[in-house]
Amino acid sequence: MKDRECLALCVRDGRLSLLDQSRLPHRQDWFAVDDVNTLIAAIHALQTRGAPMIAIAAALLVAVRVEAGDDHAAVGEAIARLRAARPTAVNLMHAMDALARALEDDDWRTAVVETAEALFDDDRALCDAMAEHGAALISSGERILTHCNTGGLATAGIGTALGVIRRAHEQDKNISVWVDETRPLLQGGRLTAWELATLGIDYRLITDSMAASFMAAGEVDRVLVGADRIAANGDFANKIGTYSLAVLAQYHDIPFGVVAPRTSVDAGCARGADIPIEQRAAAEVRGVTGAAGELAWAPADAAVANPAFDVTPAALIDHWILDSGVFDRLEVEAGVFQFGGAAVING
Repeated sequence: MKDRECLALCVRDGRLSLLDQSRLPHRQDWFAVDDVNTLIAAIHALQTRGAPMIAIAAALLVAVRVEAGDDHAAVGEAIARLRAARPTAVNLMHAMDALARALEDDDWRTAVVETAEALFDDDRALCDAMAEHGAALISSGERILTHCNTGGLATAGIGTALGVIRRAHEQDKNISVWVDETRPLLQGGRLTAWELATLGIDYRLITDSMAASFMAAGEVDRVLVGADRIAANGDFANKIGTYSLAVLAQYHDIPFGVVAPRTSVDAGCARGADIPIEQRAAAEVRGVTGAAGELAWAPADAAVANPAFDVTPAALIDHWILDSGVFDRLEVEAGVFQFGGAAVING
């Protein structure tokens, strides 16, 4: 397998390493991933995260195991276990299904490795295409609000929503960014702020509850977010807190766009209500654990609800920005989105 490298992943000399995103922004630690158990644990602990990145990491690990000599049955078991590791993010399922098809080839070892390599390369190309389509919507001087992290940490390329922002910055559009801290795990504060600072893009970090106030003051011109899964009707699941931003954006007449690759579209999922929502540990809401240790601000036995994602209905979305183009609400309602985006996935 050829060496591959991006912001949060590296394959060198047949070994897979990942950037530990749970340690950012204060530490940039890498860890080796040699087996399925290690990767599944890293996915659950959000050491590696982002729907496209999870899919790419899983695919490349399977390729690493193939080259290490695992037999056909062991590779099939690895694919099945990885496919079930994250129930909401459909990119992982698409990637594992592609590897399962390659596993049926007579020369299955070559087919699996080449498929994994292609998934990495394709994701980079998809990011560039989304960036170009999305940046074309942005006018000079716009103030863009984003949620969670959707940049190079979450993909093999420059990102989804953050990739659009980066491309607009590269086009000298003099943009600035409002970054939701993104409770409860602070992916905006820890990860997006770090990426934007590295890229030299002007930003301000805000708490999630401040977004409405800035919208009301006329200080937000656009909202751009990513997606873990887009249903056939245009509804989509994304990090918890996205739905409230869409409601606020519609009330304040602010364009709201979701940016995602074709690998995030689930043609077999009719509507957002059918998307499974991952429930995470109560400890994430009771306090925070980081490089500096643990800090609890709620009773140790506080009852907690902690869904990792929410669903935003298509009626609240102005733009679906995919690698295949930009779709508006009328096109989605007419079925153009479903046949334009999903057909490519299933082809």
